[in-house]
Amino acid sequence: MIFIILPYKWVIELCLSSFLAILFLQSGLDKVFNWQGNLSWLKDFFSKTFLNGQVPFMLGVITLTEVGAGVASLLGFGEILLFQTTQLAYLGAFLSAITFIMLFFGQRIAQDYTGAGNIVPYFVVSILAIIVFGSTVI
Repeated sequence: MIFIILPYKWVIELCLSSFLAILFLQSGLDKVFNWQGNLSWLKDFFSKTFLNGQVPFMLGVITLTEVGAGVASLLGFGEILLFQTTQLAYLGAFLSAITFIMLFFGQRIAQDYTGAGNIVPYFVVSILAIIVFGSTVI
């Protein structure tokens, strides 16, 4: 049996980029293909907040940043494999962190404190990814 031993940093980079790619491609594409369902749910979610009239715009922004984070992370995975560089993975992690901040803001405004708290571990992963990928970008 042949084993390929990869440097630990490379394995961490691949795991982080694949995690963020899966997370955001699934979430972003769900919003693309189920726009009306998501829009309806979010209009109800934000109905008693000052963001009530902004839901279609906010859904569009979140969808774009999620798909962007997912695509950048997926391309970053390939970049790590092929070139051992992390510029695209770094971009994916950065967009991920921005997306989590926007989602956290929305949860807090809607007073869904449990939902906001559930975002924190994902945000920590995105910050870890920024640190890991940032150490090789420069």
